[in-house]
Amino acid sequence: MTLQSSFLFFFLLAFTFFITCINGTAIPSHHFRLPFNRSSFPAGFIFGVGSAAYQSEGAAVIDGRGPSIWDTFTRQHPEKIWDHSNGDVADDFYHRYKEDIKLLKKIGLDSFRFSISWSRILPKGKISGGVNPLGVKFYNNLINELLSNGIKPLVTLLHYDTPQALEDEYGSFLSPKIVKDFVDYADFSFKTFGDRVKLWVTLNEPNGLAMNGYNGGTFAPGRCSNYVGNCTAGNSATEPYIAAHHLLLAHAAAVKLYKDKYQGHQKGEIGITIVTHWFEPKFQTEASRSAASRALDFFFGWFAHPVIYGDYPKSLKSSVGKRLPRFSQNQSKLLKGSLDFLGLNYYTTNYAEPAPLSNGVNLNYVGDRHATLTTEKNGKPIGTPTALNWLFIYPKGLRELLLYLKEHYKNPPIIITENGLADANNSTLPIKDALKDSLRIRYLHGHLSYLLKAIKEGVNVKGYYAWTFWDDFEWDAGYTVRFGFTFVDFKNNLKRHLKDSAYWFKSFLLR
Repeated sequence: MTLQSSFLFFFLLAFTFFITCINGTAIPSHHFRLPFNRSSFPAGFIFGVGSAAYQSEGAAVIDGRGPSIWDTFTRQHPEKIWDHSNGDVADDFYHRYKEDIKLLKKIGLDSFRFSISWSRILPKGKISGGVNPLGVKFYNNLINELLSNGIKPLVTLLHYDTPQALEDEYGSFLSPKIVKDFVDYADFSFKTFGDRVKLWVTLNEPNGLAMNGYNGGTFAPGRCSNYVGNCTAGNSATEPYIAAHHLLLAHAAAVKLYKDKYQGHQKGEIGITIVTHWFEPKFQTEASRSAASRALDFFFGWFAHPVIYGDYPKSLKSSVGKRLPRFSQNQSKLLKGSLDFLGLNYYTTNYAEPAPLSNGVNLNYVGDRHATLTTEKNGKPIGTPTALNWLFIYPKGLRELLLYLKEHYKNPPIIITENGLADANNSTLPIKDALKDSLRIRYLHGHLSYLLKAIKEGVNVKGYYAWTFWDDFEWDAGYTVRFGFTFVDFKNNLKRHLKDSAYWFKSFLLR
């Protein structure tokens, strides 16, 4: 850590202590002026916040929306959601988008990232199954309202919520049939919204979908081997790789369509978003360094390597062997360079050390990486603990990851599409106290500091989107945690309250 970054870090700690401890009374963080702000970043750098359809929209069974795999998963397996909840109502963004856009504008954000609910506009997942005009109207209205308030939309086509109709028909991403249906859906979206949307993400965290949906069974569609988790069907040795393969092919085909048919006159850009931790060797040994490298290949390289180089990393091919599908020459050519920017979701860092080989027994994605991941060493956590047992505050990891991308992946244009921290949802805490999210401010400050350092070291980062705009349905965690800049009162008509972090970010965005 440099002398300058040390000063910034301890200055923030002093501020955090000040606002939370003096006489037990919080001083609103918008009174605090940062020693750096948006003007420290390159001209044209985009600052925004993110969201996802199933997590925020609600209106799950009205106005013609078809069910997604998450609607089915939360109904059939409520025990897999920590509080047995679902996204039927969520933040009711479907009805409250105008109110929420006013808050986005109040914070001073450049952009809002949201996803389209595929089954809201195509209830059966296919064009041939009919278009839902009310769903199309909602997204048209949302996009127009954002633009009229000076906020640029970044639109994700698929954020985990595949139409249930395609799951029922052919197993969605377990079948190559999904590629055509996804491209048809993308074609409709580009044609309908692309005159106003200039930033597209094909898939959000396809590696997360493959890992959690097809290996561990903790996410929809909830498939896994019985020796891995409590699932009614699945094969953790093969299905994560099959689903990932078709996700990649769907992405590449949608990008080709956009570039061939729309980009020339719509003048937009398209990419893919991959989630990953950074991995530090647990011990300064060659074995730990190799384990950290494999872990990064299995998390990040699994999707990044194909879209940059046209094939899977060598470590995956070596470890998974014949269970890993192969790309044809044409598929590899289509995948290579299939992005205008790379979306990156980063939250935390893990230690990695070698794990014993499985000897061919109970094969699964986690065992294939031959790396044990931990969040502590010698009894000390890797960073500041948070409400989620996997998320420790380690902002240095973002810089290390970005420098790795620069060195190993041709320094592509990057947009940080998610970065954030969750507080516990404490139902007994008064709202005025819940708004004092000083730990989130510390998290944001640290990560923006290291992001700026990486940019000054030559990493090609174009934008930063915090996660998330409001407290919402956080997948398997349900409503047990709160990631938002905006507190949503789930007990009182979903009333919105900006947290201290929102005012902190507003101060940051002031030049």
